Amino acid sequence: MPLQHLFIIYLIGTLIVFLPAFGFYKLFQKAGAPAWKAFVPFYNTWVMQELAHRPKHWVFWQLIPVGGWFISMGIFIEFAKIFGKFSFLHHAGASLLAPLYFPYIANAKDTKFIGAEAALKHKKSGLREWIDAAVFAIVAATLIRLFIFEAYTIPTGSMEKSLLVNDFLFVSKISYGPRVPNTPLSIPFIHNYIPGLGNKSYSEAIKLPYIRWWQRPVRRGDAVVFNFPAGDTVIHADGFESAIPYYEIKRKDQAGPPYNQVMFNAGGRTVAASTGEILNDPANYPVAVHPVDKTDNYIKRCIGIAGDWIEVIKGDVYINGTKQEAPPNSPLKYIVEVNENVSLDEAGLEEIGIKLNEGDFYQDDPQNRYRYILNLTTAERAIIEKSSLIKKITPDYDDRPNPLMIFPYDTLHKWTVDNYGKIWVPKKGTPLTLTPDNYSIYERAIRVYEHNDFYMKDGKFFLNGKETTSYTFKMDYYWMMGDNRHNSQDSRFWGFVPEDRVVGKAWLIWFSWDNGPRWNRLFRFVK
Repeated sequence: MPLQHLFIIYLIGTLIVFLPAFGFYKLFQKAGAPAWKAFVPFYNTWVMQELAHRPKHWVFWQLIPVGGWFISMGIFIEFAKIFGKFSFLHHAGASLLAPLYFPYIANAKDTKFIGAEAALKHKKSGLREWIDAAVFAIVAATLIRLFIFEAYTIPTGSMEKSLLVNDFLFVSKISYGPRVPNTPLSIPFIHNYIPGLGNKSYSEAIKLPYIRWWQRPVRRGDAVVFNFPAGDTVIHADGFESAIPYYEIKRKDQAGPPYNQVMFNAGGRTVAASTGEILNDPANYPVAVHPVDKTDNYIKRCIGIAGDWIEVIKGDVYINGTKQEAPPNSPLKYIVEVNENVSLDEAGLEEIGIKLNEGDFYQDDPQNRYRYILNLTTAERAIIEKSSLIKKITPDYDDRPNPLMIFPYDTLHKWTVDNYGKIWVPKKGTPLTLTPDNYSIYERAIRVYEHNDFYMKDGKFFLNGKETTSYTFKMDYYWMMGDNRHNSQDSRFWGFVPEDRVVGKAWLIWFSWDNGPRWNRLFRFVK
């Protein structure tokens, strides 16, 4: 953790115990304690524990980073009790609004010091016990979710067959260091929209900058959960959000016919619409803008770390010129030709030990019933090759340039899904020489992710109003790809993942479901 972050943590902890001091001052007087002690941070809480006859070692627990803040709130509640304040609202005020609450009760005529013994004699009602337990559980669970680990569900097949649809994961947030929420005012346990209502579950009245405590870099090969970088602006409607990104719709609209058509799923049926219809109909297709920590969560494998050179050649990934082994369960598409008079179906494949998901098996050409496309892992390909039914099997590479879909969306880089790059992954503190060739690759990172006014004009580059020839990055970036390489919307389609979007590392599959529990996947560590 950088020293400035540690300083901020302890500054907040000090302010928590100092700002209510103007209320503590009069309350100390009423309790017979020297009033000046109220203005000495942490010594004032020591006095409170003495007056309340509570354990003094709590004062030292206040020095625990972040957790100490909540210890201070507990001390405040115990202090309020010795002045006869026992209601839920009083305790909520003491813990959450201490700088306002304590001056308020200190100046109230009915506030009297009753002492620790009288406070201990007070008994809570059964209902109050339940309310306090529920509040404690919510606060504890929220802290665990924010800073330690969180549960996620795999919604799509982009990580097949390493992670399956409806795998339920625990994601470790301490693996890369817990990230402080950019939008702390949020309904607990709800990500960005309130279920059933569609309204945002958070307020941007308070916005915090990117801060990550005890930061550690993402390692190459990790399965990483992150906020979708291109999901900062979305169409908030059924079938859209990050499934069909807003920026994709804008590109297609600018390209014009025949590219300005969008097919989306609405209410279980496929609907076609022009991009113009969508962009000009805010009533049915409203545009929503999300802060960094409230964009949709994605999970992919980190292929490239900051400073790496990435290249994909015929489906194989090369890092810094070295060919990388694909993950063991990573499937690729193959053209499979069977012998004449052989009809290949899913039941026949299962008989030889291959079970494919929907979309992993189809006929390549309706006029040729002996030619199929199969999405196979290395092990499954070996099984197919040994079968007497098979005549020929060859890789099915996707070599179609598509500047509307393939990052960086220009005609200069004629990259494809299976032949991509070379591309350099930005590294913090490393300068990049700007050229017309790399402008489209790094423009969004410099302008949007690192918050600069940046543009190119007449072959020259302008950064925050000044002409420049280079840029030094402020953050590390990562290159993410799905294990299911031919069925994954990943960095090949939307570019780099900045470090401030990283949520955590996929750690454990605690449950899995497919028309019933997948018992063999329960409590399996993610590799």
